[in-house]
Amino acid sequence: MDLKALRHNHLKGIPVLATVSGVASTKKELIELFDKKIPAIDIITTKSFQVTPNPGNREPIVCSPEAGNFGNSVGLRNPGMDVILPEIREIREKGMRALLNISLSASNPEDFITLVKAFDQYADMLELNFSCPHAAAGFGASIGSDAAIAASYVEAICKAYPERKTLLIVKLTPNVPDIGAIAKAVIDAGADGIAAINTVGPKLYIEPHSGKPILNNKLGGKGGASGEWVHEEALEAVRAIRKAIGDDPIILGMGGVTRPEDVKAMLSAGADSVGIGSALSRVMPTKWQDYLEAMKSGKDVSSLLSDKNMLVYTPHTVLKKEIHSSGVLILTLSGSMECKPGEFVFIWLPGSGEKPFSVAVNEPLTFLIKKRGAFTEALFEVKEGDTVYTRGLYGSPMEYQKSERALLIGGGTGAAVLPLIGETLKKDSTVMDIRVGVTAESAGKDPLQDVLEGYGTYLSVADDGKPGRVLDTITAKDTEGDVSAYIVGPGKMMEKAAMILESLGLSDERIYLSMEKNTMCGIGMCGECVCGGHLPCKEGTFFTWKVLKENGAEL
Repeated sequence: MDLKALRHNHLKGIPVLATVSGVASTKKELIELFDKKIPAIDIITTKSFQVTPNPGNREPIVCSPEAGNFGNSVGLRNPGMDVILPEIREIREKGMRALLNISLSASNPEDFITLVKAFDQYADMLELNFSCPHAAAGFGASIGSDAAIAASYVEAICKAYPERKTLLIVKLTPNVPDIGAIAKAVIDAGADGIAAINTVGPKLYIEPHSGKPILNNKLGGKGGASGEWVHEEALEAVRAIRKAIGDDPIILGMGGVTRPEDVKAMLSAGADSVGIGSALSRVMPTKWQDYLEAMKSGKDVSSLLSDKNMLVYTPHTVLKKEIHSSGVLILTLSGSMECKPGEFVFIWLPGSGEKPFSVAVNEPLTFLIKKRGAFTEALFEVKEGDTVYTRGLYGSPMEYQKSERALLIGGGTGAAVLPLIGETLKKDSTVMDIRVGVTAESAGKDPLQDVLEGYGTYLSVADDGKPGRVLDTITAKDTEGDVSAYIVGPGKMMEKAAMILESLGLSDERIYLSMEKNTMCGIGMCGECVCGGHLPCKEGTFFTWKVLKENGAEL
């Protein structure tokens, strides 16, 4: 993509597609994925980076009142300049096909100047986030809602760093009386273009069963609106901006673009490129290229675009609460699921947050939970009869080759996945050898021992101060004949197990690892769970050792 071809493209009407800040292209692996494997994307936009790290808001960070419409409150979560700069440098040194638009966020001109100077040599465009509606005071829309303030920031940046090589793009909020006037003010101050729109709002999103706010932030649960319901407002904003700034400055248009006709409408409104954000969460990542190419060519995308609302909560009653000697909470809830290996759910406590968990047993619905932070501590405090909520299923059922025998190895609370694997393999009449690493404090007793013994030979191995001691039980005999291995647990433990098994002759295509990465949205929007260019929240948590090695996944 040539920057020169972008200017005045709204007059030509050629579909130029971009990702948008905070959706999909949020991490190094995903930037590389879009650049190397999704040629339908012409401009890759990063999430907003700041000088110092920002943990953002706690989960839930996304909700969906109805299919295709979203509320979000990420809170400018990012690792900070010092962490991301080396990654961006590495990406650029390898060479890029697409244009790179690096989004920047700060609460004062001095920090913006620092960021612009740091990222200038690596970007094609620098997008100043003057638009986030749910950021802390002084950030995002706090700047972009006032023409004089927004213009003063741009003027200060241009004056302090006149040698800037990249285009300076200002991203504006639609939540103002006259977005055109603000756009003209920042262009007159030295900006090269405008990105619009960011999310509408913020709005309050109430979960219908509990009557409680869903999003978890200091705004009382309010978050920005994105998706199809903001598309008309986005078009109006782009029209107003184009009328105010004329034909020369660039406009990166976005907001609710979901179907090919939306792309055409955005170009007709005056946009030079069209950003696609929330809609990507409704498409399997393996089909992103097909979907985006269809968006460019005007083909029907109905078969690629899911109309199911994946963010609906289901209430459950706590039937039983048992704290095991190892410090693991065994939580049994009312209801049942049909969860398979590779799938998971979120558990939500209104006001406390939510986290993803593997289902240990589908009926009665059972979870194994270890204290790891504020939310799991809150789960330990629930009482029998209390109501908790789940959403999901997320991921996809594990794809595997059937075998006569299977070696199942588990460690930590990741071992909660083993019963579902056992249930699946039992239907294939697979002979199972199950080994679970337990802590010394649990006296060799596994909370799921009684369940697992129903699927095959069972062995628990106390670590006795050596994490992963269960791996010492692996021998050459375990890899003989028609056998597959299924490994769940901490990343380094799984990596070591896979390497041992491969060294003993087991094919890397017959070694399956459960990559339960941190995920915050579950729908392929935030990119937090990326693993070797794949998104487990959409594609499933199980990958072969072969795939993980080939894609350089970090365990």
